[in-house]
Amino acid sequence: MNATHHHDAHAHHGHHAPAGPAGLESTEDGYTLALETTALPVDTETELRFRLLGADGLPVTDLTPIHDKLVHLIVVRRDLTRYVHVHPAETADGTWSVRVRLPEAGAYRVFADLAPAALGRPLTLGADLAAGDGAGPAHELPAPARAFAVDGREVTLTGEPAAGEGRRLEFAVARDGKPVTDLQPYLAAYGHLVAVRREDLAYVHVHPDGSPGDGTTEPGPVVAFHAQVPGPGTYRLFLDFKHEDQVRTAEFTAVVR
Repeated sequence: MNATHHHDAHAHHGHHAPAGPAGLESTEDGYTLALETTALPVDTETELRFRLLGADGLPVTDLTPIHDKLVHLIVVRRDLTRYVHVHPAETADGTWSVRVRLPEAGAYRVFADLAPAALGRPLTLGADLAAGDGAGPAHELPAPARAFAVDGREVTLTGEPAAGEGRRLEFAVARDGKPVTDLQPYLAAYGHLVAVRREDLAYVHVHPDGSPGDGTTEPGPVVAFHAQVPGPGTYRLFLDFKHEDQVRTAEFTAVVR
């Protein structure tokens, strides 16, 4: 790859929310997310290919890493009941590729987090993707709850997002009632948090306070974030964390008034 990489962009990616809803458009600041794959079969791992284009229509080759990766790709069902977080690789012809499995038919939204070096800051681009024929029942989101169980772990949320102001959110991980103190670094952090608004798919990708190896951040049980959402609405919060060599996702509903 002919990219020249600079500092890790997460420093100004995680602790400051975008000025407005992100990920609503496929083109922003002259950059475009162009999906070459617009539909995937259901429940089958399939290659998803796309291009990242600059204002000149040419592939963007100079990206600054964000938490160890050049591009983070988040795929959510439009009713926010399905979530996938993957990391594509650039191919020789300037396209990007990653294998994705979408477990249920329906309409999905793809969000690409990237930081073009020429732009000097991260941005999020969005595009539509279908699984199967793109149709399927819309599911209601679970009601807001403070705890979520996944693979024998229970994650408890303290704090709640508020419209237009930063709030501290803490996620505590336990197993069999005992705090987990051996979380593993995942993409240079002990957790990653994505928030998506149900009404318009406004998107916020938040990175946690502190990082592994900084001398003060403990590997659990709490992963803390400073999050700011763009306004009122019903949000789904997706927390990725790694424990015993496997990445797991805890999901929460938050209603912001």
